[in-house]
Amino acid sequence: MKSAKLAFGLICLAILASNIWGMSRWSEARGVYDDICYLRQAHLFQRFGINGLDTNAVRDDDRYFEGKLKEIAFSEWKDPIRWPCHNPMPGGKVVLQYPPGTGFLLALFPEGHQVVPLYIAANLIVGGLALSAIAIASSLPSLIGAGVFGGLAICLMINPAKASYSVAPTMALCAVAGLLTAVWLSRDKRSVLLIALIGLLLGVSVNLRLPNVLLAAGYFLFLGIPFLWTRSLATFVRGLAFGAGVLVGMAPTLAAQAINAGSALATTYGSADVVAPAFDLAVFGQYLRDMQIVLIVLAIGATLWLLWAGERHVRQAAFVVAGNLVVNLGFFMSHPIFTPYYVVPITMLSLWTLTFAQVLQPAAVPMAASVRSAAASLGAVPR
Repeated sequence: MKSAKLAFGLICLAILASNIWGMSRWSEARGVYDDICYLRQAHLFQRFGINGLDTNAVRDDDRYFEGKLKEIAFSEWKDPIRWPCHNPMPGGKVVLQYPPGTGFLLALFPEGHQVVPLYIAANLIVGGLALSAIAIASSLPSLIGAGVFGGLAICLMINPAKASYSVAPTMALCAVAGLLTAVWLSRDKRSVLLIALIGLLLGVSVNLRLPNVLLAAGYFLFLGIPFLWTRSLATFVRGLAFGAGVLVGMAPTLAAQAINAGSALATTYGSADVVAPAFDLAVFGQYLRDMQIVLIVLAIGATLWLLWAGERHVRQAAFVVAGNLVVNLGFFMSHPIFTPYYVVPITMLSLWTLTFAQVLQPAAVPMAASVRSAAASLGAVPR
């Protein structure tokens, strides 16, 4: 076990070092619309502090964004209506469509050197959690699972994480939330504060990408269905704490929407993104041909296996993950827009949760379960 842990740890460290070395040479001027729009949000925070939530195009009086558009040879840089990633609101304002979280994180670093530190920080979080899972694994199967998935998770921090600045911090949050979910479910007496913290982290993830709100769906199902069945006060309190955590975590996005769109519940996205669900074989086919299908298969396969063979808290973790996968995959498979990272957050949250649920399981549990199963099959003990 020690030799295997050392081997997996060194592999993960090598991938992490390779990532950091590659990222250190990245340019912030790669000509991508999303990039300069996130950087504009960061610039607003650096100029105006919390008032940077107001992304009205008229606030570009220092010509920062116009300069960014000129750098990528955007011909209509003078007309805010034509600016990429911006949409006109009913009140006449033209505002950024994205929630404020990614821009806020970029604003923590000096202008001109914002993207690389953000990605390195996210990589260190993911790498640290991968090494932690390897270190605490107490059985060979859980160690192999933690080692293989840890290496894969770090690899993904470049591709597809580089596709959007919002993906890397989302993946780091999913890793932390997966760990905390497994810890919460591993306890017989489940902490209200811990489930509130998990809700807070998932709410914070909404500030990075609005669809991340769906990451909480499985938790609401896991907490809500038992309450409807038992009407237990303890279950109600845990559900309330989780919901309050989600709401507090996404408060910056609600505030930004109130400022920019006129209502906390109004979106700043345009009509091209806000469309009704519609299953399209073409979109489904794109997922089948994309790397994301590997993560989808891994997440579904691991969930089904642990629902069937898991013990106690591991099976409960699989129930949470199953609910989350059904809601999230159902949404994105019926969303008529495809990107190479849409389902990455839900698959990573799912796999981190299941990985930590497995490694937090005592070594004796899988062995005892196998013995009981074998004995039962021989009729030695009643089922």
